Amino acid sequence: MSDHILNHFNKLKAKGLNIDITRGKPESKQLDLSNELLSMDIAPYSSGVDLRNYGEPLGLMEARMLGSDLLDAPVENIITGEQSSLLLSYQFLLSHYLFGKNIAWKDLDKPKFICPVPGFDRHFRMFEDLGLEMISVPLSEQGVDIKSLRKVLNQEKNIVGMICVPRHSNPSGEVYSDQNILDIFEATTDYSDDFIVLFDNAYLVHDFLPTSKQSSIWELADKSNALHQAVCVTSFSKVTFGGGGLSFLAAAEKNLELIKRIRTSMVICPDKINQQKHIEFFKDKDAIIEHMKKHADLVRPKFETAYSILESIPSDYGTYSKPTGGYFITYVTKKPIATRVVELCKDAGVLITPAGATFPYGKDPFNNTIRIAPTFVNEADLKLAMDIFISAVQIAHSEY
Repeated sequence: MSDHILNHFNKLKAKGLNIDITRGKPESKQLDLSNELLSMDIAPYSSGVDLRNYGEPLGLMEARMLGSDLLDAPVENIITGEQSSLLLSYQFLLSHYLFGKNIAWKDLDKPKFICPVPGFDRHFRMFEDLGLEMISVPLSEQGVDIKSLRKVLNQEKNIVGMICVPRHSNPSGEVYSDQNILDIFEATTDYSDDFIVLFDNAYLVHDFLPTSKQSSIWELADKSNALHQAVCVTSFSKVTFGGGGLSFLAAAEKNLELIKRIRTSMVICPDKINQQKHIEFFKDKDAIIEHMKKHADLVRPKFETAYSILESIPSDYGTYSKPTGGYFITYVTKKPIATRVVELCKDAGVLITPAGATFPYGKDPFNNTIRIAPTFVNEADLKLAMDIFISAVQIAHSEY
């Protein structure tokens, strides 16, 4: 490493910066796109339903129809919930933990869940809460590494399910191919008819570059005779407002009955006023797609800025993902230095997701994977943050 890089890093460090690129949050300009929701006047009644009162536990029919359109699943299999796909996922997992389709997971000896890696730290936290042992399998360009998946299924007992982010996977950006999803259903059905594949499609409509076509999860599950296995969730958390949007779940048979059961205990009724606002704001899927093009125009330049700076260091130091949608870039160092890179960045005033967070139990076996979230900060701060990041990579690489 040249003295120039170290001197440059120290000059940046002396600026006393405070830049946070830990989480994939929309910037304020993206949130402004939905400000109409804040002042929207709606009537207290819709299709004979009093929006102010109890009732409609599965969501307003028009909201469920919107979810049906998004997930390409029958409206009778849709629940419209609140807040986030993460909340619906947690409720669904809890229903299986407490009750189960045939046996409650809490009554099994060391129940396990398969987690493709790198993955979403909040997913891992759910499994830890429920005492589900996590087993990692790697991702490939096409999705889950099927050979590794089959190997785990052949070796382990009491695996109850698997979680996937099939479009713009968090954090490395993979878009699962149709064949990969079909192969997942084939492998897991062979393992157990009770096996659950939970698809968190949080980035279903979050393309910012041309993205390969992907059939709906429902269509592929139906084709595989695996509707009894597949559960798919999505939300408007990064479409309208964080924590203030709608969420949707598609499930069939016992899975649908279980999520209904747990929500009947937990949720007195959904926020129908917010549902009606979103119905009037969007009307249909085409309106959502047009809305998301505006998001893309704000998000794309951030990623292009990050790419342009990451390109300035040779691939000898590491490689990075170039997703076509979603909210993250993954940098993989050539040496086991991720922890040191994050530490150096923090010393210089740039906060990055802790090394290891994208793996179960916070333990990256190779200590080389780093998640970057470029969307929340302004362009000037992003350039400074990425400059510090690439300097930290080079310093840590030379130190090792």
